[in-house]
Amino acid sequence: MQAMPESRLTVLIAEDGAADRLLLARIVSKQGHAVLTAENGEQAVALFAERRPQLVLLDALMPVMDGFEAARQIKLLAGEALVPIIFLTSLSEDEALVRCLEAGGDDFLAKPYSPVILAAKIKAMDRLRRLQATVLEQRDQITRHHHHLLNEQRVAKAVFDKVAHAGCLNAPNIRYLQSPYALFNGDLLLAAFTPSGDMHVLLGDFTGHGLPAAVGAMPLAEVFYGMTAKGYGLAETLREMNAKLKRILPVDMFCCALLLNLSFQRRMVEVWNGGMPDGYLLSADGSAPLPLVSRHLPLGVLAPERFDDSTQVLPLALGERLLLLSDGVVDTSDEYDRLFGVERLLQVLGDNRQPDRLFEEISQALEAFRGCSRDDVSLLEITVVEPDALAPPPVIYSDSGQSTPLDWSLQFEFRAETLKRFNPLPYLLQLLQEIHGLRAQSGALHSVLSELYSNALEHGVLGLDSGLKRDAQGFGEYYRQRNERLQALSSGYIRIGLRVEPQGLGGRLCIEVEDSGKGFNVGTVLARPLVEQGLYGRGLNLIRRLSRRAEWADEGRRVCVEFAWEALA
Repeated sequence: MQAMPESRLTVLIAEDGAADRLLLARIVSKQGHAVLTAENGEQAVALFAERRPQLVLLDALMPVMDGFEAARQIKLLAGEALVPIIFLTSLSEDEALVRCLEAGGDDFLAKPYSPVILAAKIKAMDRLRRLQATVLEQRDQITRHHHHLLNEQRVAKAVFDKVAHAGCLNAPNIRYLQSPYALFNGDLLLAAFTPSGDMHVLLGDFTGHGLPAAVGAMPLAEVFYGMTAKGYGLAETLREMNAKLKRILPVDMFCCALLLNLSFQRRMVEVWNGGMPDGYLLSADGSAPLPLVSRHLPLGVLAPERFDDSTQVLPLALGERLLLLSDGVVDTSDEYDRLFGVERLLQVLGDNRQPDRLFEEISQALEAFRGCSRDDVSLLEITVVEPDALAPPPVIYSDSGQSTPLDWSLQFEFRAETLKRFNPLPYLLQLLQEIHGLRAQSGALHSVLSELYSNALEHGVLGLDSGLKRDAQGFGEYYRQRNERLQALSSGYIRIGLRVEPQGLGGRLCIEVEDSGKGFNVGTVLARPLVEQGLYGRGLNLIRRLSRRAEWADEGRRVCVEFAWEALA
């Protein structure tokens, strides 16, 4: 019975005996295969190189070149492709048969030749050959797919790196280390300046590694940079990021995150930690580190109505450092599968005698541990410096600035239910940025608006005593009372008036803020020496320094601040 057409093979028969060669050729031909014949090993190798048959019947003992050497050369010419070799032999000694296998033989056919057995062996060898070809093709497909995937990941990584590093990670007071477990780092590190010169920092850790972990990082970075640039606070940014991740991520994906809002002017840091390892506030005098512990669930876990955006507020001093890390740092293991751990990290912190060397000492300790990272590794250090040491990049606007509104006024009144949930500053700042002449003063404008609104809310409506912030313990108590009173607020208001009018070749902006509080003695606060103000009382002097004019009235319940600008060339 002849083989199916798709199983037709070209078979090379190398046999020095003419009668056996003719007999084999007739048997193979009757089975439906094409036949090539050779009288010795040398002819067999030459024919194989020229015609590339799919199967070889090879006599072991031949003149000129024996079958053993011919098999070795044929296998070398075949390369990765499987070309089965069936040795034709009358040899029966074990050593001779072993030589056939060692030379590259795949099977034996003993003399005298049986057509039935030969047909079965050819079919079996053909199945092996096809299986090998399928395996090689699948391997090549996987390799092509792998290269294609790597190329796509490199392109995506290039885009992602530009987005992730679009902020101020290159600021002089920031040092960071990121070592990805895969091509993509599942850890996300973002930093950006607010319009007033504060710094927002995010260290996040998505579930998983590589591209899947980086998918969620893009929308998170978009929200972070967009809302920071518009002047939104940490609470509003956190709510938006959580809502977006909850909406787009699968249920088994989320992002542990530690966010900071650093105000170098007001010397304070606002902290939110959801599922990240403890960060640390390191004092300049070498006292024990203050841990920034996790108090919340990760982003993307809770529905928006259940999300907790409450933050911890801490005072800062010049020279202090904030150290943030991902769990890849403490989970680094050595050759004995021991973890680097929190204790070793705290030992490095405790042994440090030169604060400016701490970052290198932690990196060296990890290297000396000879660890094998099981996760993405991220380490970040931020030093508290004077605001003048940082230079936020200028804001780039897409419009021509020619359609500037120059003569208008607006009045707002924000009452209790709005004050609990809404921060009007980004909205007001965006409105004022339509005035092209004010754009050069956007940082000062935002700082002044922030101080005016904070004073009106905290000291006016909520009646908080800024004297509480004389020390670190009172600082924490102040913000605890702030949150408590804000949530319980049922009455009160803040009125904000904006008036823009032409002046000479430029114009001026008058901001008037009035609150429903009891007022305070402005003169006493302004007369207090700066060195005596400690952790509070900086705001009024900041307002006077950054604006053209600032005047308080109605026992401190109302303030009018003025900005001016000249006509642009």
